[in-house]
Amino acid sequence: MIARVRAGDAEAYAQLVRSHTGVALRAAVAFGAGADAEDVVQSAFFKAYQALGRFRDGAPFRPWLLRIVMNETRNTVRSAGRARAVAGRDACSRGVDPVIPDSVDPAAAALARERGTLLTAALEELGEEQRQVVTCRYLLEMDEAETAQALGWPRGTVKSRLNRALRKLERRLGGQLGPERDERKEGGRGARNDGRR
Repeated sequence: MIARVRAGDAEAYAQLVRSHTGVALRAAVAFGAGADAEDVVQSAFFKAYQALGRFRDGAPFRPWLLRIVMNETRNTVRSAGRARAVAGRDACSRGVDPVIPDSVDPAAAALARERGTLLTAALEELGEEQRQVVTCRYLLEMDEAETAQALGWPRGTVKSRLNRALRKLERRLGGQLGPERDERKEGGRGARNDGRR
């Protein structure tokens, strides 16, 4: 697909845009673009198109694009002010929630929203780098290698920052992280302890 775009196939880039717009918008919102998320994503796609000459053949496109989205979001947040970005993120998060199907219990949906609000507040208490790694790994559902590529960090740095961030979230949320907590134990301290036995 990238080769087709480099050869001047405009439709190939349109396909890339269509297939990655959803995750790019989620990333922009999660990293603080708030109401400016669509503008951030549009700018990121434009910059990605301009930078395709520097894209490494064979590399995955999604983490590369999301790194551009993160940088664009950071620039937007800096210019708009952090307080406005936090308020916009919360409002935008509520605005992009999927429609609840009729088969879903309204009480369960309300509980899920409440948990989402608590998680958003807990994420705001993390430092920027810890918030970034948690967002990439869990909210954007990127694997460890993609997270490392998107953030421009070594994989070991991703593991250590993720581990510290999850411990902070666990303390803040009273140990109610669910699968993230189990994965941290399997891939973090628990795995090292097993290796010592």
